[in-house]
Amino acid sequence: MAINGLADLIEDNEGPLLAEWSQLQLASVSGLRERVSEAEIRTDSHDFIVSLKQALASDGSNEISGGAWSGVRDTLSALSRRWAILGFTPSQTATFVFSFKEAIFSRLRAIQKDPAILAEQIWAATKLLDNLGLYTTEVFQKSREELINRQQQEMLELSTPVVELWHGILALPLIGTLDSARTQIVMQNLLEALVAKGADLAIIDITGVPTVDTLVAQHLLKTVAAARLMGAECIISGIRPQIAQTIIHLGVDLGEVITKANLADAFRVALQKRGLGVCKTPA
Repeated sequence: MAINGLADLIEDNEGPLLAEWSQLQLASVSGLRERVSEAEIRTDSHDFIVSLKQALASDGSNEISGGAWSGVRDTLSALSRRWAILGFTPSQTATFVFSFKEAIFSRLRAIQKDPAILAEQIWAATKLLDNLGLYTTEVFQKSREELINRQQQEMLELSTPVVELWHGILALPLIGTLDSARTQIVMQNLLEALVAKGADLAIIDITGVPTVDTLVAQHLLKTVAAARLMGAECIISGIRPQIAQTIIHLGVDLGEVITKANLADAFRVALQKRGLGVCKTPA
């Protein structure tokens, strides 16, 4: 063929190949039927076969990086990204291509009677489909990484909300670990909120931060310093006894930053700085 005859084989047997391959996928990939309909499987399989025929007709090599193979790569890329979102594993996604081998090989054995030619044809088809299967794995891994990074970014943004407690007084409750990447988002969200709300007081509440070490303290001080450059004053609340002891033990100097044990105390201080207070109304 070696590879050139594969296009003729697919052209002459497209219907049976498509039917057999679709069933092989359902049998090979666990949970496929629950997440992808049979109509979708047949559509994806048909699109792959059509693009594969076109590529083979234009380029009789196994070099799938060439321009003639762009349609095949696009088809596999779209499927890999979709299956990554659906929760399939890399091996399950690669099985989309690898299961096509069985359908091709059974057709070759039924047609080709010369053992030497059959071996050559099977080897050529194996090399091609292995390359395409590996390509789906690479695209899948990249898609998963992009998805995870995007979700992490969204979670970081959602985990650093800025709340307006009173006119000119903002609160930034922090929950979880405070690292360099998150500090950058905290700073950005706080500074943007200071400008948008016209605020000059911000309470950074660390009640939900499990541990405070030197690095976390430095991140907090950076956020306070950035707010000061915007003309705003910060109060840090949520200083529990163990955190206070840790800060003293580490020798961290919080400078002139006002600290309070809880958010309520910090809010009371913020109101006082505004010349405001909370009093009980007559019954």
